[in-house]
Amino acid sequence: MEIKQETKRDMLDKGAVLQRDKKTYAIAPHIPGGIILDFNLLRKIVDTAEKYGAQALKLTSAQRIAIVGIAEEHVDPVWEELGMKKGHAIGLCVRSIKICPATHFCKRAQQDAVTLGLELDAKYHGKDLPSKFKMSVAGCANSCSEPAVRDLGIMGTPKGYTVMIGGNAGIKPRLANVLAENVPQEDVIPLVDKIVNYYKEHAKSYERLGNMIERLGFEKIKQDLSD
Repeated sequence: MEIKQETKRDMLDKGAVLQRDKKTYAIAPHIPGGIILDFNLLRKIVDTAEKYGAQALKLTSAQRIAIVGIAEEHVDPVWEELGMKKGHAIGLCVRSIKICPATHFCKRAQQDAVTLGLELDAKYHGKDLPSKFKMSVAGCANSCSEPAVRDLGIMGTPKGYTVMIGGNAGIKPRLANVLAENVPQEDVIPLVDKIVNYYKEHAKSYERLGNMIERLGFEKIKQDLSD
């Protein structure tokens, strides 16, 4: 039993998720915001998956490309060949920062969600927290990156950003509470810092941000964060 638990832990540390067949694993290299500017990276992923006999490539909801169905003995060689950071698809940490195309590409966007989202990704992706924590940044109210159902959702408007907290789309879906509106882009990350630190200090182990809000009360948390 101890050997089995050790093996499972080691594979999680490698970002490898055991699949339904109980034999093979899936890994998800980190692709910030799902944006690839060097097309050779796509070729490398495809070539590596093919070389090591992966069963499939899966575009994930977290804007990653998962390589599915890798034999256990191939996990290390695949990571070595890819030369990419692992996407934190598992564990008690900041998982993904989902980003819409925003003003870089989309004609409907009202704010530069790509620049903001990539800054958040660089700062927070993989950060240890009491439970899993998902972020999202959208460039307009169409909310293509679904900020209202993320632990921390940031939505662009003509006057700045609306910042929402406590959303999730799990077994018991919860819409996020609006914490602040018309936030200038340069003020978003300092506010995110306060939210994340507050959550880290006040949440129980395995308690999602939305559950913490239900326990402590949104108005109290809003007041605390405004001090």
